[in-house]
Amino acid sequence: MDEKKNDKQWYVATTYAGNENKVKENILNRVQSMDLQDYVFRVIVAEESEPDMDKKTGLQKMVKNKETGEKEPKFKIKNITPGYVYVEMIMTDESWFMIRNTPLVTGIAGSSGGGQKPTPVTGREMETVLKKMGVVDSSMYDQYHVGDLVKIIHGTFNGIDGKITSINKENGLVTIDAIFFGRHTPVDVDFGEIIRV
Repeated sequence: MDEKKNDKQWYVATTYAGNENKVKENILNRVQSMDLQDYVFRVIVAEESEPDMDKKTGLQKMVKNKETGEKEPKFKIKNITPGYVYVEMIMTDESWFMIRNTPLVTGIAGSSGGGQKPTPVTGREMETVLKKMGVVDSSMYDQYHVGDLVKIIHGTFNGIDGKITSINKENGLVTIDAIFFGRHTPVDVDFGEIIRV
């Protein structure tokens, strides 16, 4: 069998917006019932937490903490990619069949039909999705080097571009040379907040 087909890759199962978590649950149940644990590894719905804002006042809503009784900021879960469920798997006839025939799955992105297996999501696209969710794999560090151009994708400096000047794997911080008001300024950001440009 072709070695490349045995590689673990990310694929996108499509569904109707609002059904993503149900599809995730359905896939995980089918992985167990069809004994495909050696072929399907992670199933994720790309969600992130964001402040729950009051439309009238423009301020963040507050909620009472059940344990302390103190008021604290309220957050809500937002789906980053509605209609998509990401599946890390080895693409075999059995795993492909299982995903395609899972209840509420409408298709697999990158599949042109006619028995053609779908194309996996690129590493860069998947890295962006994972980092927006706050998930950082240690293997991601190997793809970044001093001198690389990067964009900050969330946090205080969201949208700023810069060049990596140092990477600290121990504490997860990356120093970036960014330009603010025409001046080069070193900025320390969490590794999970950057992507290559």
